[in-house]
Amino acid sequence: MGKRSKILIVDDEPFNVDYLEQELEDLGYETLTATNGQTALEKISTEAPDLIFLDVMMPVMDGFTTCRILKENEETQLIPVVIMTTLGSIEDRIKGIEAGADDFLTKPVDPRELKARIQTALKLKHTVDHKINELSRIKDHFAKFVPEAVKRLVVANPEAPELIKRERDVSVLFLDISGYTRLSIQLPPEILDVLIEQYFSSFLDHIHAAGGDINETAGDGFMVIFQHDDTQRHAIQAVDTALALLATTEALNRENREHPLSVHIGINSGIALIGSTRFEGARGTRWTFTASGPVTNLAARLADTAEAGQILVGPETAHCLGNSYRLEMLGHKTLKNITEAIAVYRVLGPI
Repeated sequence: MGKRSKILIVDDEPFNVDYLEQELEDLGYETLTATNGQTALEKISTEAPDLIFLDVMMPVMDGFTTCRILKENEETQLIPVVIMTTLGSIEDRIKGIEAGADDFLTKPVDPRELKARIQTALKLKHTVDHKINELSRIKDHFAKFVPEAVKRLVVANPEAPELIKRERDVSVLFLDISGYTRLSIQLPPEILDVLIEQYFSSFLDHIHAAGGDINETAGDGFMVIFQHDDTQRHAIQAVDTALALLATTEALNRENREHPLSVHIGINSGIALIGSTRFEGARGTRWTFTASGPVTNLAARLADTAEAGQILVGPETAHCLGNSYRLEMLGHKTLKNITEAIAVYRVLGPI
């Protein structure tokens, strides 16, 4: 048996209340009562009725004022309100419409009309509730599978979100777990997965706080994109985040002495083609927010070159950092799939 619908009767006449209570309970509904609008508002805030029958003339607060307050409040505006009027009271109906009433019931109440009004109002309420629940489900699904950057674009322009790729000056950070192959051999998969999840969860907090957009996490690492109108600023955000990730790793290792992890990071800055990409698969739609081009490729190669606990940056990022950080010049290195030797710098920390 499904949950009974809850109906609130608001009337200061005991005879009317008793009559409606009996009729509604015979029809299988749960009832609540209030003798004025103020008391009704208090009950509605705690009981959340599915339907309200509201008399017009009452002490403390009349029905029109009560209805207007309900319809102006986002928390209660979708609860159907049926205003009870006397036969032929056109003026009351006009005031009720202006207050936002959903329907009207003529007094003295006819049982057949009462049943019809209830069925109509509750059918509308259940339809609205279903739509809201469906939208909430879609929103939850959207939040789970769509990166923050894509959501921001949609929120900024819901009718025509700017999802096409475009060129923009960014800093790209790659983080990888050092010695991942060795760890995957030494540790059972379930232990390694829990371990990485623990570290990555802490990492994600720092990344989100710094305004970074995670492209995607793989088993042993992830890519982050930093954007800012000030080209120097996104490079600083990326390096500050990288330093915070190393510090977080050390802190977690002090708690996890049995299976400590190490990470290495590569960062590069410059013009990249950024935007969202949608993949249609057997399990549904998946979105990623990515940066592509030589800037991203170099950031990945710098991460490959870095040793455990190191942050390596390219020349453009080093230039953007200015004199605010201690950098160690490691020389010009020939990196995989990069045609020319690149000046590589290790970040030692802020000055």
